Amino acid sequence: MGQSAGGAADGVETARPQDDFYCGERRLGTWFYCDRPKPAPEAQAQAPAPEPPAAERLAAITHRLDELKARAILEPSEENVIAYVRFQREQLDRASTFSDVWQRALWQNPDLDYTLQRPVSTLGKRAWLDNRRADRDAVLTRLGERYGIFYFFAQSCAACDIFGPVLRSVTDSHRLAVMAVSMDGGPSRDFPNYVVDSGQRARMGVPGNETPALVLFDTATKRTVPIGFGIMSADELMDRIFVLTNTSVGSDY
Repeated sequence: MGQSAGGAADGVETARPQDDFYCGERRLGTWFYCDRPKPAPEAQAQAPAPEPPAAERLAAITHRLDELKARAILEPSEENVIAYVRFQREQLDRASTFSDVWQRALWQNPDLDYTLQRPVSTLGKRAWLDNRRADRDAVLTRLGERYGIFYFFAQSCAACDIFGPVLRSVTDSHRLAVMAVSMDGGPSRDFPNYVVDSGQRARMGVPGNETPALVLFDTATKRTVPIGFGIMSADELMDRIFVLTNTSVGSDY
């Protein structure tokens, strides 16, 4: 039995019932498209290729810029130089846009703006430093209740002659106790009540034999905290003591 009128067989659509006179009786199907072609399925849209990761795209830009620069240097034709300069300008514009968006984002999102913690403007930095010094002086005034300072020096150390008066000034103004330890047995003009090293430095784990060397001793934890080696200014010395005893790692930066 054949396919009924209006049905489909072999990929074609047969004549509809109202066309039987032409397609059945008079056999005019060729002219009247009695055997209608079956509509072809719509071509399936091809999925777009996935975009490369941003890091790969950026690396490609960098590679392209390097290639254009090398070509312009090795083959300095007007065409090569213009191609390099034009591409470089495009990337500078891109970087400028990024910088602008970055700045606006910081202005509008205070949690991202580091300068609120550590100002960089002249006025803001001055206020920050004034507050910092006030906090530092208050801490150093109370520091002697818990910490002592070991000062390792040598009579033959020229740097100790310079640093000794600085240390004396800081410790006197903040009532800090100092134990001066001579590494070569010689005296100190600034700390006449010194002792000669008999293994204190090694027992405290202070590395090397450099002088001057300054170490805090925490009487509560019995822990030593090296402050630094060599000549330091009074301000630097007080800053180091404050940071090492009253700030956590990473909080200042």
